[in-house]
Amino acid sequence: MRMRKEDSLIKAITIDEDIAKISVMEVPDKPGIAFNLFSSIANEGIKIESITQNVNRSQVNDITFTVPTDEFEKAFKITSDFAIEVGATKVLYDKGVAKLSVIGSGMVASTQVASRVFKALYEKGVNIQMISTSEVKISCVIEKDKAKEALKQIYKEFEVE
Repeated sequence: MRMRKEDSLIKAITIDEDIAKISVMEVPDKPGIAFNLFSSIANEGIKIESITQNVNRSQVNDITFTVPTDEFEKAFKITSDFAIEVGATKVLYDKGVAKLSVIGSGMVASTQVASRVFKALYEKGVNIQMISTSEVKISCVIEKDKAKEALKQIYKEFEVE
């Protein structure tokens, strides 16, 4: 199924290659953990792009988030100190990521937009590392070196010019 241009919900497709991903592994699952981490980061004026907290297992979670690359060193230091303080097992990072966003109106209300975005990425062999959605945007954190190819594939999928 193809959307005609005039019916398309897609208004823009963007790539942000100026991000880094930080993951705190096996954070204790208790109230206040996310608050403590993100308030420490916010107190330094660091912008958080996306946040994912993974499924609870054995009373621990993994928390992953993205920050602008120019704030990475500061955010990584804060996160590493936090991990030691709460007994998390380790902090991982990846500077080779990008955020691809598909922007439009009523994105979540449409039953096919997310499916078609994920299909387009799959067709190009792009692994999705994080997903966030809102009423007007679907964003995926992906490998930076595949971002431009992924962007072209989504343009093709939605016939956006």
